Amino acid sequence: MLAVVIPAHNEAHLIGACILSIIRASRHSGLGGEEVRIFVVMDSCTDETGLIAASLGAQILSVEMRNVGAARATGAQTALAQSARWLAFSDADTTVAQDWLVQQLDCRTDAVCGVISIEDWAGHGAAVRQDFVTTYRDREGHRHVHGANLGVSAAAYVAVGGFRPFASNEDVALVEALIAAKASVAWSAATRVVTSARLDSRAPHGFGAALRAVSLQLAAADAMANDTKLQACEDSEHSDATP
Repeated sequence: MLAVVIPAHNEAHLIGACILSIIRASRHSGLGGEEVRIFVVMDSCTDETGLIAASLGAQILSVEMRNVGAARATGAQTALAQSARWLAFSDADTTVAQDWLVQQLDCRTDAVCGVISIEDWAGHGAAVRQDFVTTYRDREGHRHVHGANLGVSAAAYVAVGGFRPFASNEDVALVEALIAAKASVAWSAATRVVTSARLDSRAPHGFGAALRAVSLQLAAADAMANDTKLQACEDSEHSDATP
């Protein structure tokens, strides 16, 4: 059995699209009919996330932690108890490609780190989008780690002790542990998801927070450049006015 684990905190408006994309991926002919089970870990949810996920066939787990690392670990542990041989992880604000699971398995490694793309940049300026396009390495061997696009064999996951209860960067910590344990890791550009650039991201130091930081840095740089231009104009005017 293949397992897909999705942590969620009040994601009623997004969880449906996420699960439907996983269902499409689970029906890919390349999987040879192997069963795929979806586990949605509701972390301190107060909306209809669970009702929507359950209506689409996902198994629902409820925790009160507000901790994405602990939520992912809970889902993984439940999947392992049901004999999952492969654990795939994504996020509730993400949709996966139809061949997502097939591409992960085709890497034939202990773990797979995939890439992300963004279709909706609402709330961000053009400079933030351009910075992402310029700096993001969307190619084989990229070295990005995203909890929204991660896969690991059950054996390798258990061997390194699984996810730590980190509020952010739990995905990075897991991959670092796998590398330290000499597990094989694929940095694949063929394993693809579309994720959100929303401003109200859940993890305090996750991808959304990184985008906000870039926005602030670019705004500060623009402000400094404008101040420099203004000062230059003032200096020029003062020089012109001097007898």
